[in-house]
Amino acid sequence: MRIAVVMLACVLAGGCSNRPTGVLAPVEAAAPDATRVDMLVATTRAPSGDPGTLYTGERGPGVSLSAFTVSIPPEQNRRVGEVQWPQRLPPDPEREFAMLGVKPLAGVGEARGWLKQNLPKSRRVLIFVHGFNNRFEDAVYRFAQIAHDSGANAAPVLFTWPSRGSVFAYGFDRESANFSRDAFEETVWRIAKDPEVGDVTIMAHSMGAWLAMEGLRQMAIRRGELPASIHNVILASPDLDVDVFAMQWRALNRPQARFTIFTSQDDRALRLSRRLAGNVDRLGQIDPESPDYYARLEKAGIVVIDLSALRGGDAFNHNKFAESPDVVQLIGTRLVAGQTVTDSDPSVGERIGAAAIGVGQTAGAAITAPITVFDPAMRRAYGQPSGAAAGQ
Repeated sequence: MRIAVVMLACVLAGGCSNRPTGVLAPVEAAAPDATRVDMLVATTRAPSGDPGTLYTGERGPGVSLSAFTVSIPPEQNRRVGEVQWPQRLPPDPEREFAMLGVKPLAGVGEARGWLKQNLPKSRRVLIFVHGFNNRFEDAVYRFAQIAHDSGANAAPVLFTWPSRGSVFAYGFDRESANFSRDAFEETVWRIAKDPEVGDVTIMAHSMGAWLAMEGLRQMAIRRGELPASIHNVILASPDLDVDVFAMQWRALNRPQARFTIFTSQDDRALRLSRRLAGNVDRLGQIDPESPDYYARLEKAGIVVIDLSALRGGDAFNHNKFAESPDVVQLIGTRLVAGQTVTDSDPSVGERIGAAAIGVGQTAGAAITAPITVFDPAMRRAYGQPSGAAAGQ
């Protein structure tokens, strides 16, 4: 176990150690052609008392609500899928992410006011839950990048829970996700039941998928069902025991929301997480075509987007969903927009940017591409026998 923890530290250690601290202190002005991302932030973290960090990785006494405005550099000075972290303070808005403003909100009433003011005509909301080893600024800037690069026509809401931002705090982070279940459930419920809101997408990454599924499971049990306005649940590289996910799924009692899972069999972070968790498969690393999972996924109607053949932008292949321009734009222009991933003719597939999307063996046509989509509904529509790929 100790060796596995050390290996996890070596794999997950990123370049954040060279970043300056206090990157959230607001700058006076953005670059003339920079983009502004306004987001609502709900957090169960403890306040830091420092305007440059705002919140720590420790657990707070309740839910804090704030409105944030993030400046993203002009397109010519950045690459889609990347967060341009400040190299020194104050940041240069022409080339780096910068904070333009932070406004604490006094309770649910002011948060509803923000939501009403920032809802697009689509009346869509995108709620993001980060994963393990995320400091507060990591969560804020990563979600700003996703909201911007995806092109999602939705009001961005970040739910950030207490993570110490250390590869050695896996156990603390996991318990902090449990600690935040009630707050997450209440936050999602209030947004989803707001009469101004018409469509909610929940997107959770890594350990955040555990929190999201636990919160939804608890909501379904406590309140009888999930709100009808929750149309999409996206689990990206979920660090979630497959047996636990099956239990959570059953508790949702045939949800109306469409579930999409991003997996990658070369995800090194989940490979080590699997070792730490007793060698039980992690949901974000499964092969949807394997006999162990094919029939169950098809029965549940869960769409799986396998990114295994897609080159990752990080050393451990754990953030492909956000770092690939094609994938992050797929999230915003297709999934959040309420469209299916697959084309009306899956034997041809669909080209999104430079990546072709295939549908496994549907209609007898195998498409070799960086991204493979397992879509049970499309397979049934085109007559593939149930369980064919599972050898049944």
